[in-house]
Amino acid sequence: MKKLLIGALFLATILCGSNPAFCAERDTLAQVATIDALLGGLYDGVATVGSLKDLGDLGVGTFDALDGEMVVLDGRIYRVASDGRASVVPDGETTPFAAVTFFHPDREMELPAGTDLKSFQALVESSVPSSNLFYAFRLEGRFRTVRTRSVPRQEKPYRPLVEVVKNQSVFDFRDVEGTVVGFYCPPFVKGINVPGYHLHFLTADRTAGGHVLGFTIGKATLKIDTLSRFVLQLPETKAFAGADLRQDRKEELERVEK
Repeated sequence: MKKLLIGALFLATILCGSNPAFCAERDTLAQVATIDALLGGLYDGVATVGSLKDLGDLGVGTFDALDGEMVVLDGRIYRVASDGRASVVPDGETTPFAAVTFFHPDREMELPAGTDLKSFQALVESSVPSSNLFYAFRLEGRFRTVRTRSVPRQEKPYRPLVEVVKNQSVFDFRDVEGTVVGFYCPPFVKGINVPGYHLHFLTADRTAGGHVLGFTIGKATLKIDTLSRFVLQLPETKAFAGADLRQDRKEELERVEK
């Protein structure tokens, strides 16, 4: 595995490389690389999938060469490939971007039937104490509809992500049981992670899923974990060192997420 520079942001920047226990602490969002690096086409893996398990048991991300959507659930790491099918990924595979946490919910609620993605977000925002903290979600139950996407493995020279998603595969699930996992990140992480909501879906039988584009709930339970710490692992690679990360990619990110 390529060497990683490990830093932490928690009101101020601190180092946790000499104290791995801190990195795996409760209420911590642990992340590999930055979203702007991914948007810019840095798709080569910089950390093993196995190493993510030391940092969390729930999360989202992608794989080397942008080979599918990552869903981390109950400590197992799944790839949703461009055909929509999900499978468990070996520990030796790598990721260019991922975010995980050890999920310990501090609030739980039943969501009304008919709740869609927009009303889900409004409900969360009315239920949590601050928009300046991080939150992890596990939304589990039956969905009337779920729309997801995945993208095919890329070949070099890599295109920017906003170009890749023009050829994304979109999947529509109806009357399906499953789990949505992911995070809310506050606005000040722009360029580092996705400000707002980043959610992935996995069916109850763990055979399909993807990056969530929308959903409508039939009957589901939402669990929320408030995260007050953020740990960021930055890759020590030539590609990352030489990348121009000064560009504002807000509009690109909005197009990619939708």
